[in-house]
Amino acid sequence: MNNNQKSPVPLSQRHHMTIPWKDFIRNEDAPAKHASIQERTSIVGRVGILMLSCGTGAWRVRDAMNKIARSLNLTCSADIGLISIQYTCFHHERSYTQVLTLPNTGVNTDKLNILEQFVKDFDRKYAHATVAQVHAAIDDVQKRPKQYAPWMLGLAAGLACSGFIFLLGGGIPEMICSFLGAGLGNYVRAAMGKRSLTTIAGIAVSVAVACLAYMISFKIFEANFQILAQHEAGYIGAMLFVIPGFPFITSMLDMSKLDMRSGLERLAYAIMVTLVATLVGWLVATLVNFKPEDFLPLGLSPWATLLLRLPASFCGVYGFSIMFNSSQKMAITAGFIGAIANTLRLELVSLTAVPPAAAAFCGALVAGLIASVVNRYNGYPRISLTVPSIVIMVPGLYIYRAIYSIGSNQINVGALWLTKAVLIIMFLPLGLFVARALLDHEWRHFD
Repeated sequence: MNNNQKSPVPLSQRHHMTIPWKDFIRNEDAPAKHASIQERTSIVGRVGILMLSCGTGAWRVRDAMNKIARSLNLTCSADIGLISIQYTCFHHERSYTQVLTLPNTGVNTDKLNILEQFVKDFDRKYAHATVAQVHAAIDDVQKRPKQYAPWMLGLAAGLACSGFIFLLGGGIPEMICSFLGAGLGNYVRAAMGKRSLTTIAGIAVSVAVACLAYMISFKIFEANFQILAQHEAGYIGAMLFVIPGFPFITSMLDMSKLDMRSGLERLAYAIMVTLVATLVGWLVATLVNFKPEDFLPLGLSPWATLLLRLPASFCGVYGFSIMFNSSQKMAITAGFIGAIANTLRLELVSLTAVPPAAAAFCGALVAGLIASVVNRYNGYPRISLTVPSIVIMVPGLYIYRAIYSIGSNQINVGALWLTKAVLIIMFLPLGLFVARALLDHEWRHFD
């Protein structure tokens, strides 16, 4: 069953059948708190599957379902995966079980923010409303359109990846070509997603388009502005918009809370996306003879580098936040958090003997602590602020170099890059976990 999402596929041909939520309503006038167990259970499950569709982790989905269940005098037990929920609600000697699935996974932080507010207000505003009124309120959230058109998402990806490539050591030529490549690639991916084309096809085609767009724009610059051939190394920046930051981070957080099913499924999904993207990038690079060489030195002083890293980090995080469908205020807030945390990470690596993995832990810890403070002030979901803030720390360059080296039969070199990447990826969610454990009483306990 699916979550009643719009699709260009005719209703009679959909693989995931639409759930007729209104059919669960037995008594139009009965308050939700006193409705039948089937009616109350349908509300709990619908909120849970809608939360899951926003890309958040199992702990947050279960927490929302539990809050709704308590408001409706139910006890809920849920098993949550990447795109499915199996749950049972109990009331006295009776129980009711449902299995719900989504047709696809994605990230929508704007809807997540609204849903969290809905859950927070449920006991006060909706527990005594009728079941029909509750489902109507959920309908309003579910049908809320995405805030950004494909061309806007293309611009956001271009902004994020051009900032990303500067932070990796690229200069103006690489930034411009990455902006064009990533912008066009993410526009294609968004347009394909709007037509409900499969995830693998969207990633493969968009990465190929991004790499080819970088190559064409680079060749134009090389022919007309006599830039050096070494600037081709920046083509990796054109494909970094596909980094599966949300599933990577939430997978580790879920496993840290022993939600192993959700964590392992999310990790498998993130690895699949990464492998498809890097393999396509490697194939395109092989065809056009691009190599992931080191960037040419920029010749900037330490102070100039520091001052430029701040806006570059802001742009990278802000762009990723827009791609996650954050509101402007949420994206700007995440951008400032990321500017501080990521610049701290880079400065630790540049100016001290701190290893990159340890620096990543420090950056993620700072991002998590700031996000927790901001959450208490304006209520934005922590995950909507922390994940965009640290996605820019995910070592996409290391992962790509590992796959490129392995594909070129340089196994030792590829293993070295892969080891560096895995260490950093493991320490990023660990930093968020520690920050959450320090400032969140509920997160510290397993009951």
